[in-house]
Parts: sequence; C-alpha cells; structure tokens
Amino acid sequence: MSAQPYDTSATPYAPAPGAPAELLTQLRADRRAARWVPAFEQEWTAALEESRRTFSLAALYEVVQVWQARLGSAPAVDAFVAGGCDDSAFVDMAELRGGRR
Repeated sequence: MSAQPYDTSATPYAPAPGAPAELLTQLRADRRAARWVPAFEQEWTAALEESRRTFSLAALYEVVQVWQARLGSAPAVDAFVAGGCDDSAFVDMAELRGGRR
C-alpha cells in the first residue's frame, strides 16, 4: 500500500522570494511606470494587509502573478494597438474577474 494522500491537487503558484522586488524594478523601467508603479504599490499594500489579517500568502502571490502577466503581455498589447485594430467589441476583463469574486 502507498502512503500517498488521495487528494493530489497541484500546489498553488508561489513566486520566488525576490519576485516582488524584481517585478517592481521592471515596472519602474517600463514606459508606463508613472501609472503602473503606483498601481502595483497600492495592490501590494492591500495584499499585505489581507495577508496579515488572514495569515495567508495567496493575495501576495496573486498580485505578483497578475503583474507578471501584465508586464509579459505588454509588448503584444502595444503591437495590437499600434496595428490600428478595432477593440471596441471586446469585453473588459476587469468586469469578468470582478463577477467571479
């Protein structure tokens, strides 16, 4: 018999310990720094408060993951906008995410 548990769900995403600082450095170097750095710092502060209140790191992990995705997808978004594509028929992703929470 095996001593393995029945629930073998995947472990949640956990960024490297230095990921928030590295991410902030990358955000400061981006041309959108004037908007993105304050937004990241505000979300990070809120996640820290939630983490302290709930004793969970999930909120911190989520902030890092979302901002890494934003930074990673920025070149594709820039190319899309520069290409003059019409994006008026798309749905705001913030509305979709907000409905799930």
